[in-house]
Amino acid sequence: MGSINFNNALGVHPDAMLLRAKRTEILANNLANSDTPGFKSRDMNFQAMLAQETQTGLAMSGTNSAHISGSASRNSDLLFRNPSQPSIDGNTVDTQIEQTIFTRNAMDYNSSFEFLSSRFKGLKSAIRGD
Repeated sequence: MGSINFNNALGVHPDAMLLRAKRTEILANNLANSDTPGFKSRDMNFQAMLAQETQTGLAMSGTNSAHISGSASRNSDLLFRNPSQPSIDGNTVDTQIEQTIFTRNAMDYNSSFEFLSSRFKGLKSAIRGD
């Protein structure tokens, strides 16, 4: 009997969840700085980064030797968002747009989580022989 190949069984979802978690941090930072003069809203090109990460693998830096290694995010991959209506103080955060993108990102994260959860239930069932 052959071993289970988790890359084939789980697909792109583990990588997508790591990138979506990083994107959540970026979007939350934008929202937290919505009243900061001169703050520039940032985001990532999720599709391009996911394609890149699925080919090269994620490599996150760990702050503790017990952390699992992975890799999501380099600040050089972050892009500035062009404001639809620039403010006088130079802040480019549009809270409505940021909240919309944040919500969509959270929904996509939850979708990947639910998919992985069902996959693990299926794998567990297959191992048990149910």
